[in-house]
Amino acid sequence: MELIVFDLDGTLLNGQQQISAFTLETLALLGERNIAYTVATGRTLHAAVPCFAGHRFPLPQIYKNGVVIWNPQTQSFSHKNCLTRVEVTEVLEAFAESSLTPFVMTIDDQHQQAVYHGELQSSFDHAFYAELKDRTSRHVFPMEALPEDGITNISTSGQGELTGKVISRLKNMAHLTAYYGEDMYTPGHFWMDVHHCNASKGGAIQLLKQEHGFERVICFGDGENDVSMFEVADEAYAPANAEDNIKAMATEVIGHHDEDGIAKFLRKRFNL
Repeated sequence: MELIVFDLDGTLLNGQQQISAFTLETLALLGERNIAYTVATGRTLHAAVPCFAGHRFPLPQIYKNGVVIWNPQTQSFSHKNCLTRVEVTEVLEAFAESSLTPFVMTIDDQHQQAVYHGELQSSFDHAFYAELKDRTSRHVFPMEALPEDGITNISTSGQGELTGKVISRLKNMAHLTAYYGEDMYTPGHFWMDVHHCNASKGGAIQLLKQEHGFERVICFGDGENDVSMFEVADEAYAPANAEDNIKAMATEVIGHHDEDGIAKFLRKRFNL
């Protein structure tokens, strides 16, 4: 039994951050053939759902690069890899040195998500804050109210020079994993996300494989945070827009994400 795993941005989603009509139809065809599939993304659940255009992914889904797994059947998170307060303090100190505003994400025992933010300093900060406030399922608070536990990850955005400095410092902290890169939807705008080193897409996929009895994994991804799932997959496919190191790891390079490359490949691969 096979499990197909999709990254979202730059892979399953098009340039408008949506699943195209053609791809939605392709996912429905997979379902009709009882071919299992899910997503593994750096997004949070609440940031991902608006991109799904009403499509429901029936299997557990991997969010925040493997920090949490969401089970749509039980409406609950599992396998949370949280940061300790000491680890959070280390990251916040690195942010302060580079004048970056941290946004700290949490999940409580009732599976409610919240965000705690530092002082808003740049246009990037205000835009991110406004985006978070617009998501009615999220609660946004000042950093002073940050709880002691349930901290899943820390995010920020800003100029590439500033985020690069923080990444350089965090590389010396073996218990942390940090990803950063240019926002594909906003050129010149860089994002960064920090979480515990035990969390990865690959690790979360291995858990799903064990718990649900899948024998093989086929994955699709385009960026640095997809490396771990490419490493555990039996087949790994990169769209034409993928980073060079991902293409080098891929079983095959396929069509561009903004040209329904993944859906076209699936229709051919599975005779849909």
